[in-house]
Amino acid sequence: MIQLIRGFKDILPGEVELWQAVEKVARELLEDFGFKEIRIPIVERTELFARSIGEDTDIVEKEMYTFPDRKGDLITLRPEATASIVRAYIQHRLYAKDPVQKFYTIGPMFRRERPQKGRYRQFYQINAEIFGVQSGLVDVQLIFLLVRLFARLEVADVITHINSLGCPKCRPQFKAALSEFFASVSDQLCADCIRRKDRNPLRVLDCKVPACRAAVADAPAIIDHLCSECKADFDEVQNMLQKLGVPFVVDKNLVRGLDYYARTTFEIQTGSLGAQNAVAGGGRYDGLVSELGGPDIPATGFAIGFDRLTELTGLAASQFYRKPDIFVAALGDKSRLLAFEWICALGDEGIRAELDFAGKSLKSQMKRADRLAADHVLIVGDDELAKGEAILRNMKTKDQASIPLDGLVEAIKNRIY
Repeated sequence: MIQLIRGFKDILPGEVELWQAVEKVARELLEDFGFKEIRIPIVERTELFARSIGEDTDIVEKEMYTFPDRKGDLITLRPEATASIVRAYIQHRLYAKDPVQKFYTIGPMFRRERPQKGRYRQFYQINAEIFGVQSGLVDVQLIFLLVRLFARLEVADVITHINSLGCPKCRPQFKAALSEFFASVSDQLCADCIRRKDRNPLRVLDCKVPACRAAVADAPAIIDHLCSECKADFDEVQNMLQKLGVPFVVDKNLVRGLDYYARTTFEIQTGSLGAQNAVAGGGRYDGLVSELGGPDIPATGFAIGFDRLTELTGLAASQFYRKPDIFVAALGDKSRLLAFEWICALGDEGIRAELDFAGKSLKSQMKRADRLAADHVLIVGDDELAKGEAILRNMKTKDQASIPLDGLVEAIKNRIY
């Protein structure tokens, strides 16, 4: 028997209803906030992710599914969505008509990392991106949107973490202070951090190795090195979050290691998933559009781990299971062919109808209707055909009524709705 590849999963009926419900809530909220859906390819040129995520990151170095196509060009299953959305924004010149654009996408991503609770090699994300706005107020709007989404999905035990990454003017001074500090604790760092501390010291702050996290606990904080403009921006972000009633903590160790990230960065963290505690994260990446060959346009966005979100939501799949409106118990070939026409017509009218195709006994068909939790059963056999009437039974009240075969679909539609 061929089985799933490790780190992948099937989303089966009984679970998929919850996924659909979460997606519906997310879509409605995002569109209420002015976001438009964009659908991007699953496969892109490897260069796109190497440039956007960073060649010295774990994702690019260890986790991407990369392979040559027939011409020898390297292509990659997308490990995240932002780079592809930026690429589409540039390639299709979406900035030409109006640089201010708001997009969202929902779909699978791929990373070959160690599978663990809440993490898969094919995982799903909800992404939202805003282009063309410099103001920190849109960062606040994204955080507010996330908080409202989690509230609607009844997600408990979450807290917003925020930080500022400064800008190209104030970051060099911070990096110098950081490099000096790392030199004093280099013997406590893992091999990856020792390699990165000179090339990209911010990446060391983002390391998940416990020994490294302990070693950098007292590292300089970037919020102590902000220029006046970045400080004013971060103050405004905090003030507006307070006015909107969004609780948050300032987390000095919350960083993004690449130079095109700037100012506000944020995560929604939970205590329900163990060490992998981030369920959503985002921030401002003002330099990425120009880094990928586009104009100098600011941008900000977030990503939500869909798989994790479904584990955290207070909603249950059983709330969204759609049981049959009616089950047709047909006895005999002639009745079954007529019943088949009915269920097709009922489905076309938006009424979910099921039929037993195997010609089983009435008792067996009634048991199946019970298993499916059908609201009604329509019984038709030779006797009913002779009378020109079928029997409609309400499975809750056990009341029965005769329904004329002539105009039956319309009659059932009127009774059910």
